[in-house]
Amino acid sequence: MLFNSIDFAIFLPIVFILYWLVSSKSLKLQNFLIVAASYLFYGWWDWRFLSLILFSTVVDYAIGNRLKIEGNPTKRKVLLYTSIFVNLGFLGFFKYYNFFLDNFISAFSFFGTEINASSLNIILPVGISFYTFQTLSYSIDVYKRKLEPTDDFIAFSAFVSFFPQLVAGPIERATNLLPQFYKKRTFDYSKAVDGMRQILWGLFKKMVIADNCAQYANLIFNNSSDYSGSTLVLGAVFFSFQIYGDFSGYSDIAIGTSRLFGFNLMQNFNFPYFSRDIAEFWRRWHISLSTWFRDYLYIPLGGSRGGTWMKVRNTFIIFIVSGFWHGANWTFIVWGALNAVFFLPLLLTKNNRNNLKPVAQGKALPSIKEFAYMLLTFGLIVTAWIFFRAENIGHAISYISEILSPSLFSIPQFDGRGRAFVAIVLVAIFVMLEWKGREGQYAIAHLGQNWYRPIRWSFYASIIFAIGMFMPSVESPFIYFQF
Repeated sequence: MLFNSIDFAIFLPIVFILYWLVSSKSLKLQNFLIVAASYLFYGWWDWRFLSLILFSTVVDYAIGNRLKIEGNPTKRKVLLYTSIFVNLGFLGFFKYYNFFLDNFISAFSFFGTEINASSLNIILPVGISFYTFQTLSYSIDVYKRKLEPTDDFIAFSAFVSFFPQLVAGPIERATNLLPQFYKKRTFDYSKAVDGMRQILWGLFKKMVIADNCAQYANLIFNNSSDYSGSTLVLGAVFFSFQIYGDFSGYSDIAIGTSRLFGFNLMQNFNFPYFSRDIAEFWRRWHISLSTWFRDYLYIPLGGSRGGTWMKVRNTFIIFIVSGFWHGANWTFIVWGALNAVFFLPLLLTKNNRNNLKPVAQGKALPSIKEFAYMLLTFGLIVTAWIFFRAENIGHAISYISEILSPSLFSIPQFDGRGRAFVAIVLVAIFVMLEWKGREGQYAIAHLGQNWYRPIRWSFYASIIFAIGMFMPSVESPFIYFQF
């Protein structure tokens, strides 16, 4: 079920009413309703894969309770490795089986040995990369004794399958989300209003910005050999705003929907395109994933401690694994490695934590120096996105090669160039609103709060009008559903 669908527009108010009016007196009933609604939400796509979520839930619940009473260090490690093997085993099979098989065959063919093996027609379960990491965080934290294992199977099932963030995050830690299922929740009007406001902004990001940019990003990337370098630059910029509007829009809708039901999820995007260096960008982009890798992979490897070799090694590992998490294609691995190359100079010169506060905090505009750093950082990000979006490595290299040709200085030419001007204007308005609200949790969190009420409501109505005016004629799935 898509957030931007009629199905969800019907589903959400029904669940909301049942949750607050029918089951509000019983915490157990509220949690059970969340589980039922979440399984319906996921099963709407393909009910067969509900068994994977249920199996992962049962395994990690059982392992958590066993870790509670097991004191033998060796047996505790076996339990932890069982959880890791089961969760990553499912993820590896559904997401990476054909990738490894194809590369295994290619490697042997390179050395003159032919292997006859056929790939499988495997359907990638939506959200498996997200809920797998979420359940793993529970097992790891219980193993490290950072979290008390739960005896409440319904609460744990709700934590694993919580529908607002089930299929595309944020990837919640058990230490943050699970305890919220233990506490009695009462309706908070101000929290619900804020949730609706964030949902509205998320829909604007997705349906106005991402979907309109996608038309031209897809056109240019899919026919890149026909276009000049200047047109390809425009296509890469379109894709940059497509993926940001699409993914952060999903997170906004997920966080806002959660607030309707009395839950607080972590912020997943913090205005990343206003970053002044790559280190700041990765503190602001897909925060739930980058902090997950930091805490469960980077720090256990030694982090930035030790000598130069260890810092370089750990940095490449964390970025390459992050790239590989996104998909079974060498383009994602190169995308991760490229970000590591961009990040390393900052780490090795100890400048990776220079920009911890929002840019131009408390000011209307950035300084010339800040603007220059933002522009340079955005250029590096867009360059890396080319590999992320390309069909293969060769496609990415040819794309960048044409950008570096003399045609870079020509006027962009492509079908629908006039209509694309509308998308550029929409992006410009979007960037201005994001800049205005960059110190909040999301762009319009505080924008207009002190305005005269009719003006404030007219502003919200204009966003709704823009969604209706510029939304695509058919439902468009979110990009990160494929990851």
